[in-house]
Amino acid sequence: MQVSRIAAALALTCATWLPAVAQDKPIELKLAHWVPPSHPLQKAMEDWGASLSKATNGSITFKVYPAQQLGKAFDHYDMARDGIADVTYVNPGYQPGRFPVIAAGELPFLFKNAKGGSQALDEWYRKYAGAEMKDVKYCLGFVHDPGTFHSKTKKIMVPGDIKGLKIRPAQATFANMVTELGGTNVQGGAPDVRDFLEKGVVDAVGFPWGSIVLFGADKVTKYHMDVPLYATTFAWVINKDKYASMSDNQKKAVDEHCTPEWAARVASPWAEFENGGHDKIKALPDHEIYTISAEQLAEWRKAVAPLETKWADAVKKSGGDPKAVLDELKASLTKHGAGL
Repeated sequence: MQVSRIAAALALTCATWLPAVAQDKPIELKLAHWVPPSHPLQKAMEDWGASLSKATNGSITFKVYPAQQLGKAFDHYDMARDGIADVTYVNPGYQPGRFPVIAAGELPFLFKNAKGGSQALDEWYRKYAGAEMKDVKYCLGFVHDPGTFHSKTKKIMVPGDIKGLKIRPAQATFANMVTELGGTNVQGGAPDVRDFLEKGVVDAVGFPWGSIVLFGADKVTKYHMDVPLYATTFAWVINKDKYASMSDNQKKAVDEHCTPEWAARVASPWAEFENGGHDKIKALPDHEIYTISAEQLAEWRKAVAPLETKWADAVKKSGGDPKAVLDELKASLTKHGAGL
């Protein structure tokens, strides 16, 4: 009798549980990015999607579209806004002036590493993302491991060496630095870098270490400045209509995959990859990795100081308080052991 009662109770539990699961209609997400499938972000997107699918009992599935299959690198924010893709990988710095707050993360000499730095950036930016990226649902933000100058023709030792050079900038603030120092910017996505260097369209690029090898730029560069000069901010964003079409259970699962912890999980494999690129380039023939003196570093810091003023002006125009914004970012970086 007792066994029968237990069986009946279990049947009733299943009967009440199963319809709730059945109400979650199947949804397939198109996840788009613009780096090669061999890039660590491909696996990061796959792992994120697989975890989300598991959390929704398979009601959410996904397909990753790498290497600009659905659109150019510059267009990925608008692709999410317009529903061309459902989740996209965005470099806000590809559209100068459009996202002034998150551009704080582009200022030189801020980040020591990408692991803690990504968690710090994401925690800090959540306060501002709803207003600045209002066309989409912000999921998470992160940075790559700090990058530097890689050049084809000469060592870049001091700010004066930039004058007259054609440079592919890493992001908008980097581009402002090149202009301030007398260089010429040549815009292009990361997949364009090798071609630009090979054809003499540019003399140097701003890139993290591992990506130099990944995108084949090691074949056409020779000199590499060994300084953590800059980082680039990135975001994953979601189409609002797609998110709105989800059940409460599915939305909850998505929200649980859009956190500072997930930002760190997404960024960590890439950080390790970029960091490992330093040794790969060092082992290559005909490449020179060089350091600069403390005096030269001080010269760089002085030369890039106006970039903060220019960034602050942009934040003011958008209605923000640049001092509070930057102080909060620096505090977050200190908290996570990622500030210089």
